[in-house]
Amino acid sequence: MIRVKNPEDSISFFCDALGLKEMYRKDNEAGRYTLFFLAAPNDIENGASNIPMIELTHNWDDGELNSGRNFGHLAFQVDDIYQTCSKLMAAGIEINRPPRDGRMAFVKSPDGISIELLQNGDPLEIKQPWVDMPNSGSW
Repeated sequence: MIRVKNPEDSISFFCDALGLKEMYRKDNEAGRYTLFFLAAPNDIENGASNIPMIELTHNWDDGELNSGRNFGHLAFQVDDIYQTCSKLMAAGIEINRPPRDGRMAFVKSPDGISIELLQNGDPLEIKQPWVDMPNSGSW
């Protein structure tokens, strides 16, 4: 579970940019929160009976959130690390740790959660512009 401040920004990040799919959402008026459940498209397509999901929780009355790094990070395997990072950059998302090794990159969600992107299978051939791209911010 990840607490989020702005559900629209977080859904856009996880679904539009990273490619997850919103499975369902649930409002709880008494508790004043909304739960959003997201899953990877491959898990959905494969018809897994227990689809692994990410739960985003938006507490309606919460103010600022603590640093997202305090719990560790999420990791996703991607089919093409370079293509994924290019898509994220085109969407205005900063690549904090570029995939210089063809294997791993880090970005942050709108709430500062570190997201590790891992190349599925063997690392891709090392190439520009990634190999010379410096780190930015924290990850």
